[in-house]
Amino acid sequence: MKVILSTLNAKYIHTSLAIRCLKAYSEKDFDIELAEYTIKDPVMNIVSDLFQRGADVIGFSCYIWNIEETIKVIDVLKKIMPEVKIVLGGPEVSYDTEHWMKRLTNVDFIVVGEGEETFHQLLQELEGDRKFHFVYGLAYRKGEEVILMPGRPKADLNELPSPYRFAEDIPELGKRVVYFETSRGCPFSCQFCLSSIEVGVRYYDIERTKSDILYLIDNGAKLIKFVDRTFNIKRDYALEMFKFLIENHRGCVFQFEITADIMRPEVLDYLAENAPPGIFRFEIGVQSTNDPTNELVKRRQNFAKLSRTVTKVKQSGKIDQHLDLIAGLPQEDYNTFRKTFNDVFALGPEELQLGFLKMLRGTGLRIDAAKYNYTYMDVAPYEMLSNDVLSFADIVRLKRLEDVLEKYWNSHRMDHTVNYLIEREFASAFDFFQEFGDYWEGQGWQKIGHQLEDLFTRLQSFLESRGTKRMDIVLGLMKLDYFLNHKYKPRKIWWEHTLEKDDWSSYMKMVLQHPNALLSPVVADVVAEKAGEDSTQHAVQASPSPAADGQSATGSQQSRPYREMIPAFASLKLGEKELQKHAVLDILPFSLEHILSGGSPLTAEGRTLLLVVYQQNEQQKPLYYTMPIGKEIAAI
Repeated sequence: MKVILSTLNAKYIHTSLAIRCLKAYSEKDFDIELAEYTIKDPVMNIVSDLFQRGADVIGFSCYIWNIEETIKVIDVLKKIMPEVKIVLGGPEVSYDTEHWMKRLTNVDFIVVGEGEETFHQLLQELEGDRKFHFVYGLAYRKGEEVILMPGRPKADLNELPSPYRFAEDIPELGKRVVYFETSRGCPFSCQFCLSSIEVGVRYYDIERTKSDILYLIDNGAKLIKFVDRTFNIKRDYALEMFKFLIENHRGCVFQFEITADIMRPEVLDYLAENAPPGIFRFEIGVQSTNDPTNELVKRRQNFAKLSRTVTKVKQSGKIDQHLDLIAGLPQEDYNTFRKTFNDVFALGPEELQLGFLKMLRGTGLRIDAAKYNYTYMDVAPYEMLSNDVLSFADIVRLKRLEDVLEKYWNSHRMDHTVNYLIEREFASAFDFFQEFGDYWEGQGWQKIGHQLEDLFTRLQSFLESRGTKRMDIVLGLMKLDYFLNHKYKPRKIWWEHTLEKDDWSSYMKMVLQHPNALLSPVVADVVAEKAGEDSTQHAVQASPSPAADGQSATGSQQSRPYREMIPAFASLKLGEKELQKHAVLDILPFSLEHILSGGSPLTAEGRTLLLVVYQQNEQQKPLYYTMPIGKEIAAI
């Protein structure tokens, strides 16, 4: 009996841990093949591939992002392979299972919940006496009747074989995300999340976990994403794992979901002192800072402690943080969500993800939907449309905000500019993204594509339309951001270049004659210290290339902590030919250092020579330098 385990991933780089767990458990007794596709693949392409592979049983792992596309595949499969047995499993079909069995007449079985033992026993019965009433955790058909068997006790995780050691996975390990679990279950009871339904947390043996991780790293894994719902729930376990990963990472990156308000100080101190920059990424689900909302959804969190954790991690400069918000939770209206957004944005996360509440099957909020007058989509992803305090019109506006948030903050294309605008020109971060999002849609830009230059010209159009003050400063910061978005010297610019050729040559000559006068970029907390130092000394500075690695070199409250050595310009020893090939130069009509250090636009007198050089380091990141010109130059 040949068995195919399949799923439709959201993207090609994703991999399915679920089907690997099933194969690992059952491959000793059955011929099992894995077949992964994406939700973007044409249905006929998937069906044709599965048909050519041939199988007696095909199982699909189902989630909200792939269920509807999976159904299309199943319906065609059953037409051309009527004898094949179709088995579904996964969180999307583990709740309201009778609904799925009645809706999907082409599905023969559904494995409910944890699947290794249930799926294995199902295969045994399919090959044997077909006594499906012996299989706990299974839904099956008996004529026209749907039979739902009682649930199966949770497995001892240490008796499950490793799903990480398939030889066929090795060639792709370095190209795709490896999903890894050290535990199952969640200690919390958040009413919008399926993880809250499983009581208690079970762990794999830590030495086995370490061995599997070393195997993955040895075979080329570059990104391992831990799927544990709260990686840091056990302090000693988390600390030991962090130490192990730091000692053995060999360039691999690890991503975790953590609960920030329970992160212990000693763990934070250890990470701040020992974590290599860029190796760890934290995903933190804040969701809401509105206390009545958190109480209603049984999500009790201490935002003050959460803020201290996020701030300390950020100050260390070692770990990128991805903070999540959910719009549409009970008692979170448009105005309180504005406060939630601003509370979290003020923490300066490298990424702020704005999601919209999904009314997932099996969750407390879906069960209590009528209590809050929820309307939501009937099919996956079951996104909420309105409730008693948030109208659909509010949702539409927040969608616009989300669009520009992704384009202008999470992409890190304009960190200097956006930080300046939020601090100096708009009432808050929320107001900037919302007003820009409304303008964006009003221009019809959501219907067309955009290149990098378009993002800059559209922001300029928006700012000019509202009469933004000191556009000279804004445009100067936009130029800096634009230059830092390139790996090589840009071939074109989006603004009208006003520097005459003779002036350009004159300034370039000055740069060559006075290389020590060029300053490495600095930010607010060391501006005063650096002012009197010899510019030939190395300045410690944040990554200057938001385009290259998602970091910000801005000097505002969102600035990245120092973590790199930026070489003094003189140490680059560039001649005229190298500068002609690898550098751009512009004159900004204000003191750039003053603005980046948080100074007022009213006192940003002077002009700044801005020089950006490319291809001068192994990381291929642009380096930028400044020189005050005019009356300030005499002081150098």
